[in-house]
Amino acid sequence: MSEGKRAPLPHDFHPPVAAFTVVSDDVAPGGVLKDAQVYAKGNTSPQLSWEGFPAETKSFAVTCFDPDAPTGSGFWHWVLFDIPASVTELPAGAGSGSFEGLPAGAVHARNDYGSKDFGGAAPPKGDGPHRYVFTVYAVDQEKLGPDADASPAAVGFNLRFHTLGRAQLVGEYENPA
Repeated sequence: MSEGKRAPLPHDFHPPVAAFTVVSDDVAPGGVLKDAQVYAKGNTSPQLSWEGFPAETKSFAVTCFDPDAPTGSGFWHWVLFDIPASVTELPAGAGSGSFEGLPAGAVHARNDYGSKDFGGAAPPKGDGPHRYVFTVYAVDQEKLGPDADASPAAVGFNLRFHTLGRAQLVGEYENPA
């Protein structure tokens, strides 16, 4: 990826929705991801908490997407949905395949690694900095519709039509040559 020709962020082409706030103890806005969020080092999903979402929210979804991956379609690192509306925080590590720290009913769809969990940053060596977009979606229904075998694109399609609000946090990581 050449600097100056960065891919658009994943929501640049979606209809506008209400914005709310997501923060993390592990990811600073625009900062470099910690080793814990790197695939080969810690491979741990970050702590996330959110507030200010629309009152009519019935569930949440959380994703992590790298728009700078050299695929032509980006790379999905995390796809989690059907988080109950009463939950406004996920602890670090909640994205592990063991589901520890996840609320009952939450569903992990497969990521682009092919696993149903959080897969950390792993850009190709020398490809420059990649952005990792952590997004929390406020959803207008308790169950989004897809199941755990859905592709990230299928989950994204459903989110496109059921998102009331969105909060995002972007960190970066580079794997030097």
